[in-house]
Amino acid sequence: NLDDGQYFWRVRGKNNEGNSYYSNIAAFKIGSSITDVTDAGEIPTSYKLEQNYPNPFNPTTTIQYSMPEAGFVSLRIYNLLGQEVKTLVSNAQTAGTYNIQWNGDDNFGQKVTSGIYLYRIETGKFVDSKKLLLLK
Repeated sequence: NLDDGQYFWRVRGKNNEGNSYYSNIAAFKIGSSITDVTDAGEIPTSYKLEQNYPNPFNPTTTIQYSMPEAGFVSLRIYNLLGQEVKTLVSNAQTAGTYNIQWNGDDNFGQKVTSGIYLYRIETGKFVDSKKLLLLK
């Protein structure tokens, strides 16, 4: 029953000699767009943007991406004219694998029309894009 927002956590462990160590700080968000962080204990070894699923979709699709290191992430949806339709992510994130949902709306909350759209991820060291299909 957490409120929408960003939360931070870390783990403390003790070895047989009694030495105590903290893990790196990790973060997660509760809200309408980021649905989970998978394999938070395992850091990906490469950047990757997966094909959305389901595809084609109606009314919601999931986009998964992986980052081997922390950095600023921009994930946006564009129409075929290259116009931005929706910003899904625009903030700093820790290394990990993320799933984010898009429900076919634009930045103003209006539902977009059926058709082919592009989604594009940009980080400091990685850029990739893929197509998705919205059917109504």
